[in-house]
Amino acid sequence: MNKNKQKVNAAIVIIGNEILSGRTQDVNVVAISKWLNELGVKLEEVRVIPDIEVSIIKTVRELKKFFKYVFTTGGIGPTHDDITAKSIAKAFHLSYGYHKEAYAILEKYYGKKNFTPGRKKMAMMPIKASLILNPSSGAPGFIVDNVYCLPGVPSILESMLGGLKNKIKGGKKILTETISAQTIESEIAKALEKIQHKFNKVEIGSYPFFRLGKIGVSIVIRSDDKKKIDDCYKKIVSFLKMRKINMVGKK
Repeated sequence: MNKNKQKVNAAIVIIGNEILSGRTQDVNVVAISKWLNELGVKLEEVRVIPDIEVSIIKTVRELKKFFKYVFTTGGIGPTHDDITAKSIAKAFHLSYGYHKEAYAILEKYYGKKNFTPGRKKMAMMPIKASLILNPSSGAPGFIVDNVYCLPGVPSILESMLGGLKNKIKGGKKILTETISAQTIESEIAKALEKIQHKFNKVEIGSYPFFRLGKIGVSIVIRSDDKKKIDDCYKKIVSFLKMRKINMVGKK
């Protein structure tokens, strides 16, 4: 089978009590998913779990079997509740301790005098892991098998994604088109269902919105085949025009 036709999928595990409590709003899923789309990798599942070792181990062991790539975010910092690295080591039955290369990077970054025990903790991980270099704050992420462990701080995470580009082998780039229409979902549901059956290789989603005092629906079309997207787009536009539903452009 042509590699470009193979399905390449991914899952994200968001680790952190602060996400579950509502104190912190996650934005990393958006950054990772957009980046994966460019690489031709389809994000198919996202889980949010607490900073509990057994939960991390169980989730990672399960997802790594079903997805080509698994990304974790959070829990690799210097504090007592940053337990992701140790949990990943246990999930893969690997030795956990100071990673020689990570230790050297952090010691150089902070200087020996300022290389405190808390900062040294960020060099503790599965000792045979490959590193994900961090151009923003020094502390590296790491890779074990098909699991990629990244920090939870959005700006730092985004700065590290570029260094992973050559490590991710995706398929065809996933393309997206959006049609925004002044209607409600119930008015177009059956028509969209019929179009979806006809274009079964295209993913069609409808999402209601309310902006500038107007109610509407954004119809999002996704596929790695531009011709199928174009044909599906024309079919939806034709239906909306036939029903005299006003379109407010695409984004």
